[in-house]
Amino acid sequence: MIKSLYWRINFFLKRQKSRQIRKKLGNNVQSIIVNSKNGILATDPEDLEVGHQLRVNGSFGLGEISRINQLVDEKSNVLIVGGHIGSLAIPISKFVKQCTVIEASPKTYELLKTNILLNDCDNITAHNIAASDTNGKIKFQMNSVNSGGSKRLPINNEFMYRYDDPQVIEVESESLDVLLQNQIFDLILLDIEGSEYFAMKGMPVLLSKCNNLIVEFLPHHLTNVADVTVKQFLENIPDQMKYLTIPSRNETFPIDVGGVILQEMFNKNLGDDGILFHKEKLQEVA
Repeated sequence: MIKSLYWRINFFLKRQKSRQIRKKLGNNVQSIIVNSKNGILATDPEDLEVGHQLRVNGSFGLGEISRINQLVDEKSNVLIVGGHIGSLAIPISKFVKQCTVIEASPKTYELLKTNILLNDCDNITAHNIAASDTNGKIKFQMNSVNSGGSKRLPINNEFMYRYDDPQVIEVESESLDVLLQNQIFDLILLDIEGSEYFAMKGMPVLLSKCNNLIVEFLPHHLTNVADVTVKQFLENIPDQMKYLTIPSRNETFPIDVGGVILQEMFNKNLGDDGILFHKEKLQEVA
């Protein structure tokens, strides 16, 4: 009860702060450009998560970028599903041959395109589409306080997803096996706020050809957004993946043991921003 009240107050204060920023800046200011360690990035003024960290700290996700760079080289083709404004894709693109980015939010996609131009990233191709297992339209929730938390309309739309009164729109969805057919990616990263399950169902061919797969794993997303079990989630992992590395634990497991660990994490409501499924055992976990 006390914990729930704490989070409701915290969410309320964030929403008020975001609205105050918008009121001070006015409606004509669409972005704030920062010179960060991730690159020169246009950020959403109302975003108090990734945007705020870039503006205040001058960086975001450098540890994750470092881990990814250990898995790729100048010949690598990388697919990032959930590219947001490019804070990961832009620095990663400097180390690889080609980077393909999927971003569902129309508003965020405009910032992503701007940032690709600002950083002269000729090797990034971006698509404004929601990765799914079906082609058509889906309802999509546009969050302002945490624009990176925008997501397909959750099956169980808990308060934590709608505390900032998000706008609900319709966006185009597509199977990535259709959109990106005949392409091969060495590394695929999925961070789409609970839609990872649907995206993986729509890209079995792409997954079967990759060497490394990074997926956000959050129990509340599995339960509320996708409404699936850990077992159903793992059924989408391709057979060539023999190992699972969990960065938050700094441990690597054989895939069968890793599945048991993920179920234990789920039961304890423990998540990880990017668990790594891989074909070969890693020499070192950063």
